[in-house]
Amino acid sequence: MSAVAPAAGTRTRTVRGSGPFTGTGTLLRLALRRDRVTLPVWVLVIAAMVVSIPGTLADLYDTSAERAEFARSIAANSSLRAMYGPSFGDSIGALTAMRIGVFAALFAGIMSLLLVVRHTRDEEESGRQELVSSTVVGRRAPLTAALLAAAVANAALALLITAGLRGEGGAGALALGLGVGGTGLVFAATAAIAAQLTENGRLAKGLTAGVLGAAFVLRAAGDSGTADGSSPLTWLSPLGWTENLRAFAGERWWVLALLGAAVLVQGAVAYRLADRRDLGMSFLPSRPGPARGELRTAGALAWRLQRGSLFGWGAGFLVSGVAFGGITAGAGDLVGNNERTREIIQRMGGASAITEAFLGTMAGIFGLVAGLYVVSSVLRLHGEETSGRAEPLLAAPVSRTSWAAGHLLVAFGGSALLLLLSGAGLALGYGKDPGQALAASLVQLPAVWAVGGLAVLLTGASPRWAAGSWAVAGAVLLLGWLGPALELPSWVLESSPFGHLPKLPGEELRWAPVLVLTALAAGLVAAGLAALRRRDLTSS
Repeated sequence: MSAVAPAAGTRTRTVRGSGPFTGTGTLLRLALRRDRVTLPVWVLVIAAMVVSIPGTLADLYDTSAERAEFARSIAANSSLRAMYGPSFGDSIGALTAMRIGVFAALFAGIMSLLLVVRHTRDEEESGRQELVSSTVVGRRAPLTAALLAAAVANAALALLITAGLRGEGGAGALALGLGVGGTGLVFAATAAIAAQLTENGRLAKGLTAGVLGAAFVLRAAGDSGTADGSSPLTWLSPLGWTENLRAFAGERWWVLALLGAAVLVQGAVAYRLADRRDLGMSFLPSRPGPARGELRTAGALAWRLQRGSLFGWGAGFLVSGVAFGGITAGAGDLVGNNERTREIIQRMGGASAITEAFLGTMAGIFGLVAGLYVVSSVLRLHGEETSGRAEPLLAAPVSRTSWAAGHLLVAFGGSALLLLLSGAGLALGYGKDPGQALAASLVQLPAVWAVGGLAVLLTGASPRWAAGSWAVAGAVLLLGWLGPALELPSWVLESSPFGHLPKLPGEELRWAPVLVLTALAAGLVAAGLAALRRRDLTSS
């Protein structure tokens, strides 16, 4: 599709006396208001992940000798370096930056790309941007508002991380906070470019996520080969820049200039592209119709819409499973004689041998992440409804139930496929008894479906409640990831559906919680579909 073809879109109206940034403040306030639930959840979850680590490490390694030994074990294990990055020191702060810095920056990038695409390409795709642009709004205002919203979110994240880690050293806390927030802004600018290149929000998110995944792979490949972050592959990745800030280990402040330059250059490119295209147009050509094959059912359409996302998630689960499986064999060496670490792993993975407990812990983490997938897939219903695409489809002889069922089949069946792939990856990486890894992964499925069922209920009850599904998924992720390390009471941990599952392979398989959670998920889905049938659809 041509970037300047006038038939499919109109240029933003220029009002006499207005500039290209007119209306930016109003659009920024609107964006922040629309994301007043999801954005704070993202920021608070990422910040909580970071600031909880020092206390956990202090409990696990309460002497300098233990911390030094832990740092040496990371430096000597290429698989662990590929996963977390190198350790540049043995202080609590330096170990915190090693343990969570890359992942915090990764999540900040995901938050930012979703935010920018939501308020740029998604708005154009829904037709709302054309209405807004017919008022006194400058040509660059929508893109600027989206980038400023990302800047606000990442600034808040950097501030919370800095405040939460200041006890470990003010300079190191500031460096880590700026590194995480700066990386988020880098991928916000990447998403701004993708929003200009692609024809819809789904493709823009996929393209930016691919760049983010490539950045992680480059960093992991570089760190697996060197113990000091000096590999050229590491320096090709913004995630590698974050770790090479060396927070709490002789900060390299000049690395922030790389993050700033990447934001400015990409921002300039995004503005240039936005100025050269019509509203609703894209620079990358779309595939001409008709689509290959036939779409005889609503389910076939749902599969066509979501298969790309599922394939991307599946590749990530398989590759990550192989990586975690490779670490499992060395879990005993990593833990060593640290009883506190052993207790936490066994609390997460089952009171069994450390290798089996570690395998169960990794499978549990994949289950928690699969909960994010099922929520995102279920909420595709919400996106189709609010964008107005569902209404003409339902005007045909298609019932609401069959329309929703197609998307739910992809969501719930896709989550089962992801856990199967993660189990296969763990088995390949571990190299022993593949049945254990597969069982440990698949037993997470009822809890994943329960999270998805609640998302169906919220979406079916009201479009305004759909965003609450992310709050539920974030709370479940925090409880599963940090709850055992923080020694939260059992009743708190069991408020998550994952808290009731048998911890395979170390424990005996108990069918009662598996069947109860499966029945609960089915009941939630049924209630959500019933609510969807009774209420009016919305296009706002």
